[in-house]
Amino acid sequence: MAKREKWIKPRHSIIQAIAKVILRPVCKLKYGITIEKFKEQEDRPYLVLYNHQTAFDQFFVGISMKGPAFYVATEDIFSMGFVSSLLRFAVAPIPIKKQATDVGAVMNCIHVAKEGGTIVIAPEGNRTYSGRTEYINPAIAPLARKINLPVVLYRIEGGYGVQPRWSDKTRKGKMRSYVSEVIFPEEISAMTDAELVERIRTGLYIDEAAEGGIFRSENRAEHIERCAYVCPFCGLSEFESHGNEITCKTCGRTMTYGEDKRITGKGFDFPFEFYGNWYDYQSDFVNSLDLSEYEENPLFRDEVTVKEVILRKNKIMFREKSAFALYGNRITADERTESEWCLPFSELSAVSVLGRNKLNIYHGKKVYQITGNKSFNALKYVNIYYRWKNISEGNENGKFLGL
Repeated sequence: MAKREKWIKPRHSIIQAIAKVILRPVCKLKYGITIEKFKEQEDRPYLVLYNHQTAFDQFFVGISMKGPAFYVATEDIFSMGFVSSLLRFAVAPIPIKKQATDVGAVMNCIHVAKEGGTIVIAPEGNRTYSGRTEYINPAIAPLARKINLPVVLYRIEGGYGVQPRWSDKTRKGKMRSYVSEVIFPEEISAMTDAELVERIRTGLYIDEAAEGGIFRSENRAEHIERCAYVCPFCGLSEFESHGNEITCKTCGRTMTYGEDKRITGKGFDFPFEFYGNWYDYQSDFVNSLDLSEYEENPLFRDEVTVKEVILRKNKIMFREKSAFALYGNRITADERTESEWCLPFSELSAVSVLGRNKLNIYHGKKVYQITGNKSFNALKYVNIYYRWKNISEGNENGKFLGL
């Protein structure tokens, strides 16, 4: 049997050391963050688990840790041609398929751990839209056992206030990132998987959909329509935002997003104090939908661009300026034309949102990435698909909607 090539190369230590020197002041300037070093690290590798709030979270973790770290990353960053090749050369991230069981990723993690490498994972798999730490897959517990390294729980606080996932803009505010807890292998061996998962969830859970902090910007509400699509007054809807205000296109009501993250109605009482409360209402609304009522007429329509993702290579144009329609049991494109295309939910293995508002659809062996304009809401496609999946699996009261 051929000897497996080493994952960790001497250049990784050099490149990451240089990057940390450059990135520390950049992170401080951009995010106002205090990054605390892991002083008790000593000369050993760890499995680092962190809650996911901003686009720079992985850099905060890396700056805290001594030596190189190897990040588990979704296939999207491996499908960008030359850029992906450069990332593989410089930092050797560990690829994983989003929303899917990936045995190869597990084996690569074990391989890196045996070589003495620190592995970094965001077990939510998603940045939070609501301000709260999102769903953590229970599979993280057996993975931690297999990797057999001390588990670091790394907390990032203030990120939702400074840079909500739905926003392109950062606010002036304060953040903090630090190691809150270390769970050693002997402790892990004494716990059940359920106990370990609960300890990880508890250790990483943060609720920033609540009072706390002042975050200054002239564009505080801008692009919140990327995740808001249910109006408490008129149901399924679309929104538009400008500066610090967001307006429902159906009923015309306008809300203001404050520096303290509070939402207030202009001339009326808005029922939710923070977006997290609105997000919960939206999830409950979707979980009460009878999707059979939307098999003839769509819930939403969007103009999008569709690319096929050639995994770990690049993306190729599949449909440009395509008319998408989201039904209760399928997604269609360019209906009633010669190029009509249909994606029945029954044929999909997963639907996921990447970044702020990119949509990945997993159809057989194909992966399609959908992008729209700056206001495109990818979240609704994920939520409706998982509502359908829950119903089809006989779990009509299931709450999980993909994030």
